[in-house]
Amino acid sequence: MASMAKRGCSLLLALVLALGLVVQTQAAGSTPSLSQALTGTAQYVYETVKAPQVGSIGGDWAVLGLARSGYTVPAQYYRDYSAAVEAYVKACNGVLHEKKYTEYSRVILALSSIGKDARDVAGYDLTKALGDYDQTVWQGVNGPIWALLALDCRNYPMPQNPQAKTQATRQMYVDYILSCQLPGGGWNLTKTGTADPDLTAMALQALARYQDQTNVKQAVSQGLTCLSRLQNPDGTFSSEGVANGESCAQVMIALGELGISLEDARFVKNGCTLLDGLLTFYRPGQGFVHAVSGDGANQMTCEQALLALASLQRAQSGQNSLYQMSDARDLTGESQTGQGLPGKHADVQSSPVILPGKTFPDIAGHPNQAAIEALAARGIINGMTDTTFAPDETMTRAQFATIVVRGLGLPEQTTQVFDDVKAGDWFAPYVGSAYAYGIVKGKSATRFDPNGTITRQEAAVMVARAAKLCGLDTELDAAAVRDTLAQFTDYVTAGDWARQELAFCYRQGILDDSALTIQPLVPILRCEIAQMLYNLLGSAQLL
Repeated sequence: MASMAKRGCSLLLALVLALGLVVQTQAAGSTPSLSQALTGTAQYVYETVKAPQVGSIGGDWAVLGLARSGYTVPAQYYRDYSAAVEAYVKACNGVLHEKKYTEYSRVILALSSIGKDARDVAGYDLTKALGDYDQTVWQGVNGPIWALLALDCRNYPMPQNPQAKTQATRQMYVDYILSCQLPGGGWNLTKTGTADPDLTAMALQALARYQDQTNVKQAVSQGLTCLSRLQNPDGTFSSEGVANGESCAQVMIALGELGISLEDARFVKNGCTLLDGLLTFYRPGQGFVHAVSGDGANQMTCEQALLALASLQRAQSGQNSLYQMSDARDLTGESQTGQGLPGKHADVQSSPVILPGKTFPDIAGHPNQAAIEALAARGIINGMTDTTFAPDETMTRAQFATIVVRGLGLPEQTTQVFDDVKAGDWFAPYVGSAYAYGIVKGKSATRFDPNGTITRQEAAVMVARAAKLCGLDTELDAAAVRDTLAQFTDYVTAGDWARQELAFCYRQGILDDSALTIQPLVPILRCEIAQMLYNLLGSAQLL
């Protein structure tokens, strides 16, 4: 289908040229791949924005795009940004703006993307402002859109604001956005006239997490229909009559938050996808132009395009969406001291890096590459050979016990409990330790089954036990378990004995909650357990 789309798009562009319209095409007539465009854009933004500050251009969006793209950036870059934000917040006594509360939302998103808690920035809680309903909606629909995106990015609790005339709730912001929808299904700043693709896309981004509400789901459907109608024949989008990169970027991000493929028939025009459309504004080595007639890179377009490309890459690799940041880790290196949480078991210790740069050829470009490399560098996980990791093979119970014991730095112990774990087996001290600390149990009183595979629900239970040793609170009441698991279509197939631990893993970000199913009985893969352990160690401050 992709090759057919490319041929259709090429025919359309040829027709446009034949009609005498001037279109700047990619160098040498070749269209870059997603990876090439993402890397090139990230490099351009990084080299252009050398010292990001608080601001909508050359600041917060640049940091957010770089952080979510996975582009390699020195930790010092993010430390400098974090320090600049703290200095700015101190200078203005925590008041980022008297009227424009989107300033708070933008900074919250950027800080969250690099693993910082926006509730403690130089002693100020930046989320608190968003608890003021009247101030947040003063800007119109823009205010509640970005308030929801900011609060939901890392599931921040709804802030209480004693100074607010009206205390806000998430539902109030959802309802406000719905009230601004135009009869044709779109949104704009004025609530009258024609729909704007940018505002429509942003509204859909904010509403994406609330589609369990019937009226929201209907509004989203109408919004998508409106956007499909607004899309140009070459796959681009126009605002104020001009096809531009920013509009394309916002729509691409919206589809990513909604989990909709760019190959969706509603957004393929004459064989041209939205990616085809966005890349018409790309100039290799020079970034993105605002319009195809532009002479040079537009910084705003570059930063918005980087966000869109990162969103698409994350969707294609099965990662959390752009604005779902439960997977975000501290990129500054400041909180990754490896000391662990205050309530951890005394025997739990962090593992230092002993094999810097360790990797395997068969994980290049894999969605879980970063997690595998981080564990391999610490000697926590090995490959199947020196050069092969085999990310998509299953993991045995013995292998699982080994990496968890190593990951938590627990002392090795022997056990005489299991008949099928002999003292001379390589895994014996790890199984003994995992059993002694309550992480694993046997298949029976005397049988461990070291070569058996582990299902996804079994892995969740064992990881939750490890999390408790790390000092994390794993207890959830029945309502929290039900609310967490109800979003998955197959949650009823999970064993009653595993549901609380599954819910904990999803709420803690150890498991990715963007998937539609749990698949509790499916054997877990080596790459998946590596990601789970990596996420756990990050949450437990052991990396």
